Amino acid sequence: MDLVPALEEPLKQPLKSVLGPATAKVMAEHLGLDTVGDLLHHYPRRYEERGQLTHLADLPMDEHVTVVAQVADARLHTFASAKAPRGKGQRLEVTITDGSGRLQLVFFGNGVHKPHKELLPGTRALFAGKVSVFNRRLQLAHPAYELLRGDSEETVESWAGALIPIYPATAKLESWKIGKAVQTVLPTAQEAVDPLPGSLLEGRGLLPLPEALLKIHRPHTKADIADARARLKWDEAFVLQVALARRRHADAQLPAVPRRPRPDGLLTAFDDRLPFTLTEGQQKVSREIFDDLATEHPMHRLLQGEVGSGKTLVALRAMLAVVDAGGQAAMLAPTEVLAQQHHRSITEMMGELAEGGMLGGAEQATKVVLLTGSMGAAARRQALLDLVTAEAGIVIGTHALIEDKVQFHDLGLVVVDEQHRFGVEQRDALRGKGKQPPHLLVMTATPIPRTVAMTVFGDLETSVLDQLPAGRSPIASHVVPAADKPHFLARAWERVREEVANGHQAYVVCPRIGDDIDDADAKKAKQPSPEDEAEKRPPLAVLDVAGQLAKGPLQGLTVEVLHGRMHPDDKDAVMRRFAAGETDVLVATTVIEVGVNVPNATAMVIMDADRFGVSQLHQLRGRVGRGSAPGLCLLVSEMPEASAARQRLNAVAATLDGFELSRIDLEQRREGDVLGQAQSGARTSLRVLAVIEDEEVIAEAREEATAVVTADPELEHLPGLRTALAALLDEEREQYLEKG
Repeated sequence: MDLVPALEEPLKQPLKSVLGPATAKVMAEHLGLDTVGDLLHHYPRRYEERGQLTHLADLPMDEHVTVVAQVADARLHTFASAKAPRGKGQRLEVTITDGSGRLQLVFFGNGVHKPHKELLPGTRALFAGKVSVFNRRLQLAHPAYELLRGDSEETVESWAGALIPIYPATAKLESWKIGKAVQTVLPTAQEAVDPLPGSLLEGRGLLPLPEALLKIHRPHTKADIADARARLKWDEAFVLQVALARRRHADAQLPAVPRRPRPDGLLTAFDDRLPFTLTEGQQKVSREIFDDLATEHPMHRLLQGEVGSGKTLVALRAMLAVVDAGGQAAMLAPTEVLAQQHHRSITEMMGELAEGGMLGGAEQATKVVLLTGSMGAAARRQALLDLVTAEAGIVIGTHALIEDKVQFHDLGLVVVDEQHRFGVEQRDALRGKGKQPPHLLVMTATPIPRTVAMTVFGDLETSVLDQLPAGRSPIASHVVPAADKPHFLARAWERVREEVANGHQAYVVCPRIGDDIDDADAKKAKQPSPEDEAEKRPPLAVLDVAGQLAKGPLQGLTVEVLHGRMHPDDKDAVMRRFAAGETDVLVATTVIEVGVNVPNATAMVIMDADRFGVSQLHQLRGRVGRGSAPGLCLLVSEMPEASAARQRLNAVAATLDGFELSRIDLEQRREGDVLGQAQSGARTSLRVLAVIEDEEVIAEAREEATAVVTADPELEHLPGLRTALAALLDEEREQYLEKG
């Protein structure tokens, strides 16, 4: 069968050959646009209607704006200055209006002559500049402007149609200059290669790509804009989903060893030991996982669940099933604290079933080993030996598991905890340790909206645990406004003392360790927002707060600290004392964010809570209320009531639903953070597709993409789609998707 060659993309033509080197250089440096295609995909941010003026009343401060307005008044002032001592200095003040407000424009010196002649009362124009305040009035100093005459050939051509496109612009490149450049390259849009199959275009009534590009840049009606955006959203969603569908298809072709648990084996013995029954959700998700493990192709599953929904138990049962079937299972944790915590809780849950080869070990038992970077040489040698001889069925570790020296007898399942903390290469390296590709289960306690799961983790099937196990207590959350009501903070410390008096324990979380500049834990906390910048107070630090509490409001209680720069043995010792109930209050950084499980800890006070992200606060809060006693989480903030930071904290305090919070979190961040560097190392390719709002488009695109790839995995009959895919999968992104 002859392969239809991928189409050559005419839009790859460099801008410098069309617009000239100077303009092309500014576009490349300030907007990252290098080719004709880049420019055609630089869509207008909004549109001005010719008969309708912008609201000058709503102008943002210190931002570069473009407005359409009419000159109400223009006055030329002459004054004396150092440069013009004889009163020859000139200042032109022009007042423009749009009916909603007025704005002053100021031009000085030699720059007054042209505007003085052109900006006469009654003239309408586009103005662009940075909004500043002078004498308590908004003004634009030396704005660039473009007259809207509506008579000269060029102007009529430039602003054809009733709608004026306003482009994302910079100080070096005004919106109308971008508009003129687009005008120059727009004829090339006719040659754009359409990635969507013809049947899909017809079936969904979508515009052809050349027409969509024409209508988004030069719309005549609002319906033109809507039609163009609907089409361009499909491009972005569909091409990305085809890339992921091909990944899933390729994975499905890989061979894997089916792993079915033995009846009356290790899994049955473990289930018999459990002092409780699994929730319906845990049973359902376990069935999905066991069905995947029984196939001859590697499982690729994302297990997402609420904080405390019992993901570890579900993952452990999957690992035991694989050990039953003669394989080994590895669990990868992001930190040593967490690896040790998992090792401790898994060996406790398994009891004598984890004592394989030891006196007193059960008949079906296996060995569970820990492997971390800071282990002593002898312990490490023993762990490596246990893995290569298959003495150990389960290994739990950090990145140390990925090193070349680590060899498995028969690696059948890899469980990755908190996937977003692992690089793609690491996931890939561990996959290469099996004789055949092992099955893969990725766990995350950060609930991910369905659309993001379909987009970011689109190569994984998804299982969701949304039920909390019986006996789990609700967590009450409150915001403590330390600046407005200092007595609330005093009451917070009283509440901590009350919890301790009732035999419980508490966490106090701070964004920073101490005075050092290079504070890794602080970097993990949310980067300071502009609000933080405004108040310029350094984030509260563990070492300072622990000292103040021990001498002050928590005097007499046992207070210990835990942070990322402590020696691993010291960290482990602190966690053991806290777990054993010997410490009343643990003052820590976000190292306790994930997986730390001390059921007796009932209270948490988060200092400078506004410096953490929404998902992070939800994760931290999940460390309390893990036993039968109710949990309490106090979010301390010095930010004013009306600030965005406080609104964010109010949202966290108002709901325990992680999926709801993840939506809020996503709405507050840029789309690019979701699909951009955080996941792939490449900048986001999304321009018109909004991951939260366009759930329907993404779901439908996924369906269509799966059908297309199933019918034609190599896209042999879809050369336009192959071209678009090659453009999307630049090297970094391809690497990300390949290694999945």
